[in-house]
Amino acid sequence: GDPATAILGDQATPEQLAQFRQKHGLDRPAFFFSYSEDESGQRALRWNGADNRYVDYWRAILRGDMGRSFRTDRPVLELVLSRYGATIELAIAALLVAVAIAVPLGVMAGTNHGKWLDNVLSVVALVGISLPSFVVGPLLIYIFAVWLGWLDPSGRFGWSSIILPALTLGSALSALLTRMVRSSVIEELGEDYVRTARAKGLSERKVVYKHVLKNGLIPVVTILGLQLGVLLAGAIITEKIFNWPGLGLLLVDDGINKRDYRLVQGCVLVISVTYIFANTLTDMVYRWLDPRIRVS
Repeated sequence: GDPATAILGDQATPEQLAQFRQKHGLDRPAFFFSYSEDESGQRALRWNGADNRYVDYWRAILRGDMGRSFRTDRPVLELVLSRYGATIELAIAALLVAVAIAVPLGVMAGTNHGKWLDNVLSVVALVGISLPSFVVGPLLIYIFAVWLGWLDPSGRFGWSSIILPALTLGSALSALLTRMVRSSVIEELGEDYVRTARAKGLSERKVVYKHVLKNGLIPVVTILGLQLGVLLAGAIITEKIFNWPGLGLLLVDDGINKRDYRLVQGCVLVISVTYIFANTLTDMVYRWLDPRIRVS
């Protein structure tokens, strides 16, 4: 919808709407091309050149300026950074929860391949992948906040407040990582170096945790970097469920619902840059873990 109408309301006069659009540049072309109507009412495609909002936006971004919010008139960068820490905190907590759950369960399933424990853990992982966060979140709130009364159901008031959101956001990832760790462990246990280590008399525990797990986690690290983008996107729903004051809540409540498109642009841009940075960092860690890549 029109930001001017959404923010000023239906009672605003045409003069007020025009003044708002002029103030925020909404009366200018949005892109290089735009449609215009001639006197006969026919629409024609017109070339706008560099005189458009798209070029102006990226010029401002290069200066570190994301513009000002349509609704509050505060700098968008200031609003985004005020919520950025909470989202990163939640994403990292969910990542740690996922790894803490997935690695031991994946190792247990992989080392007991074909046995009852492997089958049970595979079913649990499949259920975990299938359950969306908007089902897991309310379920955890009912169990740990309403029924048991152990944890806070919403807000950001201390370490106990992040447990339920982190479990909700990390549940699907932990199930996915469990299946990946299991597959990697099964594959590595069939390698020649494992048979050599066993022939040397190393205990099964040392073989698994010193040799198998180190090599088996290499593909998992790659997935972790890619999944950070999924966590940031999934954080939008999780933050809404638990009223967590992060970028997701800012994006939905103050951006999309209130038609503050400049704020939406800022949130999406910061999330995208974070995702790119995480993938670059993942490539660096991958090189450190796998000597074959460093040599090549």
